[in-house]
Amino acid sequence: MMPMLLAAVTAMTSLLLGSGLSVEPAQAQTWPTKPVRVITPWAAGGLTDVVGRIVFQKVSEHLGQQFVVDNRAGAAGTIGADLVAKSPPDGYTLMVHSMAHVVNPFIYKQLPYDTLNDFVGVGMLVRQTGLLVVHPSLPAQSVKELIALARARPDQLFYSTAGSGSFSHLAVALLGSMTGTKLVEVPYKGGGPAAGALVSGESQVSAGTPASVSAQLAAKRLRLLAVTSDTRLSAFPDTPTIAEAGVPGYEYAGWVGVFAPAALPKAIVDRVNAEIGRAIASPDTRKRLDEFEPWTMTPAQMAARIREDYDKHSRLMKTVALKLD
Repeated sequence: MMPMLLAAVTAMTSLLLGSGLSVEPAQAQTWPTKPVRVITPWAAGGLTDVVGRIVFQKVSEHLGQQFVVDNRAGAAGTIGADLVAKSPPDGYTLMVHSMAHVVNPFIYKQLPYDTLNDFVGVGMLVRQTGLLVVHPSLPAQSVKELIALARARPDQLFYSTAGSGSFSHLAVALLGSMTGTKLVEVPYKGGGPAAGALVSGESQVSAGTPASVSAQLAAKRLRLLAVTSDTRLSAFPDTPTIAEAGVPGYEYAGWVGVFAPAALPKAIVDRVNAEIGRAIASPDTRKRLDEFEPWTMTPAQMAARIREDYDKHSRLMKTVALKLD
């Protein structure tokens, strides 16, 4: 009996392999059979950490398995990313990272991993849009007037940022690059301090997140000129995009997305993507994410977006000339 059974199994295996069928879909259907570690390469409490916890809490509820968030902060996310790049591609190590992931290759002289080839994008969670704001004393009521003022006063307008290489830094740097204007960056330790500097008049311009500047806008302490994304925000429907306001082709929107080691089987990538989409679509999760602009993509769409943002920063960072060891 045993030889006959072995022969039957061998024949079936050969048949499956010969037909081109894969065992990956079956693996994806049973995933996960044990807790999944979700590496967040940022400190607890920030945008990336908060969004990741919200989404994977719901995924955990749906699948009845633990998704354990593991904060591995340091070096703009590169420490945690290195850990993920070297993890087994089995679906039990995922990473929640921001757009800093595609910026880091152009900031750090050497990384211990290949940003494009050592990871696969599994799915997006939220989009990050900046609000281009100015101090009320600045004689600029529109993006065109701000550009004209910057051209007339090169190196005399200061813009506050959440730190060199941050979203708020690169959003304004891209605007300067596309318009031939020269504004001076003044880096601070976070979006809150950057907004505070703008309110106090230490700077004249900034590209802050809605969370960091909305209260100041409501109090009329800042003037909103435009949004950095390619579409208007529902919270500010009358505010144009920078592209609409006079800089065609401008778009700078950050994101928070989920990654895995590059060799993760496609069937599992698709399964995780589907579970992320299901979690974000649930009413209670959607409500918690509304202020963060929920943003979902297929793995193919995410791959295209990562390539686009990588190439954009390759060009942009040549004008910024920012390098870290």
